[in-house]
Amino acid sequence: MKNKFLTKVHPHDAKLALAHLHVAFVALALGGLAGLLQVLVRSGKFVLPAGIGYYQVLTVHGVLLGLVLTTFFIMGFQLAAVSRTSGPLSTKSRLVGWLGFWLMTIGTAIAGTMILLNEATVLYTFYAPLQAHFLFYFGLTLVIVGSWLGGGAQIATYVRWKKEHPGEISPLLSFMVVVNNLLWIVATLGVAGTVLFQLIPWSLGWVERVDVLISRTLFWYFGHPLVYFWLLPAYMAWYVIVPKIIGGKIFSDSLARLSFILFLLFSIPVGFHHQLVEPGIDAFWKYLQVVLTFMVTVPSLMTAFSLFATFEMYGRAKGATGLFGWFKKLPWHDARFTVPFIGMVAFIPGGAGGIINASNQMNQVVHNTIWVTGHFHLTVASAVVLTFFGISYWLVPHLTGRKLSKAMNKLAIFQGIVWAVGMSIMSGSMHLAGLLGAPRRSAFSTYGDAQQALDWIPYQIAQAVGGSILFLGIVLALIIYVNLAFFAPKGEEEFPVGEVADAAERPPLVLENWKLWLTVLAALILIAYSVPFMDMLQDGPPGSKGYKFW
Repeated sequence: MKNKFLTKVHPHDAKLALAHLHVAFVALALGGLAGLLQVLVRSGKFVLPAGIGYYQVLTVHGVLLGLVLTTFFIMGFQLAAVSRTSGPLSTKSRLVGWLGFWLMTIGTAIAGTMILLNEATVLYTFYAPLQAHFLFYFGLTLVIVGSWLGGGAQIATYVRWKKEHPGEISPLLSFMVVVNNLLWIVATLGVAGTVLFQLIPWSLGWVERVDVLISRTLFWYFGHPLVYFWLLPAYMAWYVIVPKIIGGKIFSDSLARLSFILFLLFSIPVGFHHQLVEPGIDAFWKYLQVVLTFMVTVPSLMTAFSLFATFEMYGRAKGATGLFGWFKKLPWHDARFTVPFIGMVAFIPGGAGGIINASNQMNQVVHNTIWVTGHFHLTVASAVVLTFFGISYWLVPHLTGRKLSKAMNKLAIFQGIVWAVGMSIMSGSMHLAGLLGAPRRSAFSTYGDAQQALDWIPYQIAQAVGGSILFLGIVLALIIYVNLAFFAPKGEEEFPVGEVADAAERPPLVLENWKLWLTVLAALILIAYSVPFMDMLQDGPPGSKGYKFW
C-alpha cells in the first residue's frame, strides 16, 4: 500500500529536520561574522577589540562553518530526504535522531564555549602540538557520536524500506543518503581515534606527549572524505532535485548510483595527498594515495556529464536548437535552480584547483599558501554552500507549511549573485596571493619581512572587499531563512524529487550489494594505510624512534 507521506515529509520528521537547520543557520551567522573579522584584520586596517586574537576568530570561523553548519544542515536535509522517499521514521528511529541532535548541539555548545574562552585556539584542524582544553575535544566527540546516531536513524529507515520491498531497487535519494552516511561513519573513525586515544589523554595530562605524525594521519584519514561528506548532499540535489525543479528528468539512475559508490570507495584511502611534504611516510605510499585521489575525478566527470545531459534533454524538449540553445531555456527566474547552478559553475575551477593540490609536484608550489584557502572557498563555501542555500529555499517552507513568495525568490537570486561576486573577488585574490607565496592561517601583517607584507597588501585588501560582500550574502541568506521559517505565507511547497528518463535502464541490484562495496572499501583502506601506519608505530618520523602511540 502506498504511504500517504511519500509526497512530503512526515510532520514529526519535519520538526527534527528543522531543529538541525535552525542550528546550522545560527552557526552560519556566527561563523560568517568571524570570517568578516578575519578578512578585515588581514587588510591591515582593522584591529580586533577586547583582546580577541586573530587565531581565536579563525578557529570560530572554521569550526562553525566547516564542521557545525555543514554537519547540522546535512543531517537535517538527509532526515527529510529519507522521510520523503522511504516513508516516515519509526518511533524508535525518531527518538534516536532526537538523541543524536541533542548530543550534537550540546557538544557544539561545549566546544564553542572553549573557543570563545580562548581555551581552544587550535583552528578547525586542531593539529597537535597545538593543544586545547579537554572539553573542546569532548564536545567534538559528542558531535561525532550524535551524527552517528542521526545517520543510523536514516539507515534504519532505508533498511526497513528494503525489507518491505524485497528485490526492488530503492528510492535513489534514500540510496544516496545511505552512501553518505556510510562514508561519514567510516571516515570519522579516524578523527575519533586520535581524539579519544591521543588528544583527550594528552590534554588531561595523563600522557606527556602525542605522536604528531600519527595524529595528523588519523585526522587526514578523516579530513579528505569530510569534503565529500559535504559535497555528496549537493550532488543529491544536482542529480535528483534540480531535474524536477526545471521540469526535466534524471538522465540515468544507474549512473547516479555508480558515481556515489565510486565516491564511497575512492574518497577515504587518500589522506596522504594532504601530507605530501611530511617526513615519516614512504614516497611509494604517497604516490599510491595520489593515484587513488585522481580516481575521484571519474565520478565527478560522470556527474558533470549526467547534469548537462539532463539540462540539454530539457532544453531540446522545449524546442532549443544549436549547440548551446538549451542554455537559454533553463528557468533562470527560479532561485531553487539558479542558486545551485552558480554553485555548479564554481565547482569547475574548484575541481581544477583540487587536481593541482593533489599533484605531487604542483602541490610543492601552493602547499600551505593561501591558494589552498581560496580553493577551499570555491568548493565548500561556494559549490556546497550555495547548493545548501538553494535547498533551503524549498525545504524550509516545505517543512514549515509555508510558500516561497515571489519577493523572497527574487531576493534569493540576488543573494546568489552577491555571493558569486564576493567569492570571485575573495577567492581569486587568495589564489593569486598564494602563487606569490602568501601563507595560509596567517594575519600576514605579522608574517615575513616588510617587502613581503607590502607585496601582499593589494590582495589582502581585495580579500577584505570580497569577504565584506560575502558577509552581505550571509545576511541576505539569514533574512530569507527567517522569513521562510516563520513569516512566509502559509501554503504547500513541494519537496521536488525527479523521475528517471523513460529511456534509462533499470539499475542493477549489484549497486545495492553493501557487503560487496564495504568489503572493497575495507580492502582499499587496508592497502593504503596498514603498512605505512605500522611503520609510524614502529619508527615514526626522524628523531622520534620509540615514540610509539603517545
